[in-house]
Amino acid sequence: MTFLAPERLALVALPIVLAIAYLVLQRRRSRYAMRFASVDLLDQVAPDRPGWRRHVAALAFLAAVCLLVVGMARPAAAMEVPAQASIVLALDVSYSMEASDVSPNRLAAAQDAARRFLDLVPDGVRVGLVAFSSSARALVPPTTDRTRLEAAIDRLRLGPGTAIGEAIYVALEQLPKVETPAGSPASSPDVTGPDGEQVESSAGSIVLLSDGKTTAGRSESGAARAAAAAGVPVSTIAFGTARGVVTVDGQRVSVPVDKAALKSVARTSGGQSFEAASAEQLQTVFEDLGKKAGTIREEREVTDLVVGAALVAAVAAAAASLAWFSRLP
Repeated sequence: MTFLAPERLALVALPIVLAIAYLVLQRRRSRYAMRFASVDLLDQVAPDRPGWRRHVAALAFLAAVCLLVVGMARPAAAMEVPAQASIVLALDVSYSMEASDVSPNRLAAAQDAARRFLDLVPDGVRVGLVAFSSSARALVPPTTDRTRLEAAIDRLRLGPGTAIGEAIYVALEQLPKVETPAGSPASSPDVTGPDGEQVESSAGSIVLLSDGKTTAGRSESGAARAAAAAGVPVSTIAFGTARGVVTVDGQRVSVPVDKAALKSVARTSGGQSFEAASAEQLQTVFEDLGKKAGTIREEREVTDLVVGAALVAAVAAAAASLAWFSRLP
């Protein structure tokens, strides 16, 4: 938690002074009570002493004052808040996705997880779909039409090669461009890409799933830098195990996951990197991404919550004092 007016926290001295005064008065009260010559006489004079109850109202009142001081300092906390967003889902459909180290195979498991992702993404979030093997192609531009997206996921077919870099570039083209006020320092949406070319700033993010390394097209490292320049984080999912094998022209070919390359893409672009070695783990990753989709984390003032807590503490102090002593604190 942070404070927008931290200098006001100095007012915490007020409840501290009140607490000290309360303790001093309690000690004086105890000394006065002990002046009675006989404890038996004290019991006759005040047979029903309130004991611990007399402190409850005071403590609740002090808590209310402390909370009011915190509220005056305008506390703020980081929280997930709704945001208009577009997400492009880039799925690897290279031949290595036929490996059955993940049941029933990598592609089928990825399709199931992608459908689950669509179920969890908030309705207002636009989702696009890019498929890539030796090249990348946009199958569905960002849309809220989940039926269209599910149909495109069902139609995915395998192909040769893996073009991770091309997938990122195509996904960037699908995202809406950032509009900035005219005359502002950032009024030009063009920024410099990894090779000095002009790249337009985009609004949204990319989720890329792959099980292999780049074998075609432009490098994934250059694409990651272009995404970073456009302000688009690329979250990557390394899917599969080191035991993956496919049959090509009658020969068994090992297709292990290139985790390092995908982690580098996420790190460079400002996204998150995930690993999934089973269909269950992949479902968990997509569920996590789906729940967070359409939100951004930002500082929000929570003064109303703190003042509300102060009101509850004040009412509790009043209720306790009225119930036990027939007076307000």
